[in-house]
This record gives sequence, C-alpha cells and structure tokens, in this order.
Amino acid sequence: MASHVVVIATDLRRTTVKVSPGTYLSDVLDQACQKLNLSRDKYIIKHKQKQVDLSVPFRTSGLTGGAKLELVQRSNTPSAVQIALQLPQPEAKDIPGGRLIKRFPADLTLWTVMRQFESGEASAGRNMNITARGYASTTSGSGQLYYETPVLNIMGREFSTLEAFQKTLSQIGHNSGNVLVRLGYKRTDQTLFEAMERISEFFEEASQEASQEASQEASQEASQKASQEANQTANLGVKGDAMSETDGSSREAGSDNVVGKQTHVPPAALPKDNVDATPRASPDGLEQNATHSTSSALRDPYRPVNVFLAPTGTTPAAASIPASDSDFTPTVAHAQLHQARLLESSRNKRLPSDKELEEKAAAEDARIASIRSVLVKIRFPDNTSSEWQIAPGDTGAFLYEAVRRVMADPGQAFHLVLPGSTTVIKDSSSPSHNLVKAYKLSGRVLVNLVWEDTVPSSVRKQPFLRRDVVDRGREVSIPDLPQMQDEPEGVAPLKETRTDDKKERVDGANKIPKWLKLGKK
Repeated sequence: MASHVVVIATDLRRTTVKVSPGTYLSDVLDQACQKLNLSRDKYIIKHKQKQVDLSVPFRTSGLTGGAKLELVQRSNTPSAVQIALQLPQPEAKDIPGGRLIKRFPADLTLWTVMRQFESGEASAGRNMNITARGYASTTSGSGQLYYETPVLNIMGREFSTLEAFQKTLSQIGHNSGNVLVRLGYKRTDQTLFEAMERISEFFEEASQEASQEASQEASQEASQKASQEANQTANLGVKGDAMSETDGSSREAGSDNVVGKQTHVPPAALPKDNVDATPRASPDGLEQNATHSTSSALRDPYRPVNVFLAPTGTTPAAASIPASDSDFTPTVAHAQLHQARLLESSRNKRLPSDKELEEKAAAEDARIASIRSVLVKIRFPDNTSSEWQIAPGDTGAFLYEAVRRVMADPGQAFHLVLPGSTTVIKDSSSPSHNLVKAYKLSGRVLVNLVWEDTVPSSVRKQPFLRRDVVDRGREVSIPDLPQMQDEPEGVAPLKETRTDDKKERVDGANKIPKWLKLGKK
C-alpha cells in the first residue's frame, strides 16, 4: 500500500515523496534533494528532533504515513563506520571467522572500500583480489578470461554495477555504527580486458565530473561573496556621502570659531603634553634621531637585551620576603570560586561543532598574528640568565645561536626546555619550529637550558657566560612590596531588641479568648 511523507528543507520549502513499505529512507532523501535542487551529501533527515536511520526501509522505520521529515545539514567531519566484510568460500578459510573488520569514514565509496580491503591494510596483510577477478570459460575452447564482478549485499540490498559502487556509505544510509557486508561474485559475458578498460574509463569520467562540480561550486561561492562585498561597499559609499554632506556645513560653520579660539590661547596655558608633542625641528635633533634609528637598525639581534648575574645568597629571594598567616588562610571568595568550579565541572558539556572549532582556530590565528615581539628569558645552569627580544618569524635555531654567542664554551651540547612540561625546543630553522606559531610563545617566557649527558662534569662547574658578557650583567632587583596591615576584625553589632512594640500593644490583643480555654476538671 503506497503512502507519502513530507520533507521540509531548511528554508521551509517542502516536497512530498511517495513511499511504499519497501522504500529505503536513503532513497527518500535522494528524491527529496533532487526535487528541492539540493546536494544529497550535505543533508540528513530528522523526525521530531531525532535522526532517522536511512539504511532501513519505510516499513521498519517506525514512521507513519504523512510524517513530516526535516532536512538538516550534516557535519563537515565524516563519522566512522565499522565494516565487517563476510568473504565467500574458499577465501574465508584462511581468515578467522571469515570476516575482515576495519573502520572507514562514511564519505568513502563502496569501490574505495573494496580497494582498501584489497590493499592488505584491512585484510591483515593478505593481498586479495576483489575487483579484478577473472574466470576461464568452459563452454568455448578459446581460453579467454571473462570478468567476474563483485556483488555486495548490505542489509538485503545488492550492489553490483559500477554506478552503484560509486555511492558512499552515507548515501546508502550508514553514517555510524557497525555494518555487515556480504561479498559474492557474479560471472559476466564481458572479457577481463574489456572490463578493466571500461572500469578505468568510468572512474576517469567520474573524477572529471567531480572536479567540474567542485569548481562550479567554488565559482558560485566566490561570485556570491563578491556580490555581497559589492553591495556592502555600495551601501557604505552611500552612507559616507550622506554623512559627508551633512557634516560639511557644520564643519565650515565651526571652523572659523575654532580657529579664532585657538589664536587667543596663550602659549603658557597649553598643557605640557601638547608642547612636547610638537617640538621645533632643529638640525641637532634631526642628527640625533638619525643616529638613534641607525643604531637600532644595526643592533645585533643575537645580543641579549638584559643579562642577570647569579644570586649571591643561599636563601631564595622569595623565601626572604616576610609573609603573614592571613596570606595562607582561605577566604569566602576562595570557597565560592571552588564551589563554582565544582558546579561547572559537574555539568554535561557537548562537543564543539565544526563552526565553533573554525571560530576558535580563527581566533587563535588572529591572536598569533597580533603578536609583535616576545621577551624570552633563558636560565642557565649556574643560575645566570639572559633575555632576548624575538620576532614573530624567529625559529628555534635563533635561540640556540644566540645562546652559543654568549657561552664561554660554545662547543658543548645542550637543549632548551619549556618549564612545566617536557617540550624541547628543537635547533631547527624550519617553519614547523617557529617560536610563536609552533611553541605558542607570547608575552614574557622563561626557558631552561639543560646540559646534554655527554657534557663532562668539569665543564658544568665552570662559569657559563663569557667574561665580557658577565661584565655587562647586573643583579636581579627585588621590588619593595608595600606593607599591608591586617585590618582588625570588627565586632558584630548586637541585635536591638524591640520591646517598645510589646508595650504599645493593647493589653487585650495578646490575651487568649475565653471560648478557646480548656475547662477545668
């Protein structure tokens, strides 16, 4: 008995698709997308906010006649499907269980799946012949090999033609889960040589059509973006002309008044910032600016910005700062923050969508592009340290070369490690080892220098820096922290007892009525 379903697109367009009890829901999706002029690979079907299994027929889907189905855009990232290929005899004897099992993305075609099983990766290292089998004809004595085409049986549906093998797993309704595929073979009257030629020609034409469709979609998207940008530019131009016309008269009217006011202001009344911002040009100042710019341009990038000497005391500087007991006492704010974090961690969170991942990646790229320089401080084994200003394009090789130029013995091997992790900065100038993009350095960063195991102990005991670099060094200055006085805890005010209200009440207001009193026995 024939029935129908209503398919509603994302733009609220709808179409009616006739179905029978044996119609597969993947065919319903194909017909709906064809009528609505949509790409079938970009949509899935949902019914009452639940995804519909496209691999089952209408009879077992649980849908009723006239059901309203919604077209929803699928995720750009294909999901994984576990395929179990049931081999026929006698190939199944050499394989445990007679099945080959492997996970594939849902956007792979059936032909590609068979080729993957043939390659040996999915067949436990065994090379199999599935798509190029031949058999000798016993009816004629020519000795010609004829083609034996594979036949895939997937949940009662058979696929045996090249057009059917071009369908992807998602197109036949399998987007996730496990799928059993029974493999069989069917003899044809076509020779093996002709079949191989036809297969090669067919897939060449299919690849060309796919490339043409991709180029057409790209050109359409580019034209749409160009038209949108042109419309936005035209709107901005019209708004700019209107603003310029309305502001022109006001600017002309107020220009004379502004100039008059500025001419009457004495120089002494001007702020110092304005006076300093517009200094008079003098030959000496021009020469000084030129010298400063030349020196900054010719500055050696491998020269450290600051050099710090090792501390002389045995006690760490942080331990010498006095601390009160109140610094280690948790407050109410700490307890509230802890409770908020526990509450946030107890909530179920969904995985980010493709759009959210793209936005996060774009924000990260924008943050990296906004970095102009990074101050890297390298701590050496003898507790001395130096700082270098690095540019966004510098790699790990820059840091290694900068360290070797200040070492007393630059021939010794070492490596640079980021603190708090086991990440080692590689001595490589390739873009994959960029300090900002690859190692995510930003702001002020501390890097530890660690000797290699091949460095002898006699070298480790010697000073790390050269003598002329040590002469430029200075001690680490500890800033004076302001002394915070503990505020005495205030005495909580006593609650005022309001007795006047009781006195103001009428005497009979608090009395118990006579009819409520219990009788005396």
